[in-house]
Amino acid sequence: MRLVPWWALFSSGCAPVILVAGWAIAALLEGSAYDSATQTISVLAAYGAAGFWVMTAALLAVGVCHFVTACGLRAATRAGRTALAGGGLSALAVVLVPAPSSGGDLRHGSVAAVGFALLAVWPVLAAQRDGAAPWGLRPTPSLLATALMGVTAAWFLFEVRHQGVIGVAERLVTVMQSLWPFVVVVSCLRHSRQRRLTAEQT
Repeated sequence: MRLVPWWALFSSGCAPVILVAGWAIAALLEGSAYDSATQTISVLAAYGAAGFWVMTAALLAVGVCHFVTACGLRAATRAGRTALAGGGLSALAVVLVPAPSSGGDLRHGSVAAVGFALLAVWPVLAAQRDGAAPWGLRPTPSLLATALMGVTAAWFLFEVRHQGVIGVAERLVTVMQSLWPFVVVVSCLRHSRQRRLTAEQT
């Protein structure tokens, strides 16, 4: 059985592209009133924002992509797949609880925090102890991915507290979290190909 189906490559690859395109287009629609360095992505998806529908649609699409990828990533552990799927559902929930244009809201922040946490821990939860596992599901890369996401999330919280470059920190952590599923899927496909070639040679 293949470790991942072809459509998991499509869903995982679309997530980071849609996310970045979404905030870029929404920021353009918002104009000079929006500062991507100091304001969050959520501001772009707030009611009344010029790019509301663009950013909202992007968040919905990214959430669906993560959920679909979790369904197809058969090589990962059940706990890891559940966390990734939960992160995708959290993205959908964020849309249902939009932030105000000011950017601060406890309910929205709580839902977003759950999503951040699930997408940060899924790599280490998905890791296989088997040394023959695909590279993206081995303990060391998975632990490093989770640690890096945790550090950048801590930086984001620091910037929020000190009203610094919140937008930069948030974009860094969200890009990493949306990109890692793609890295894992590619490593699984490469692993399957190498295993097939080895079988053919023997």
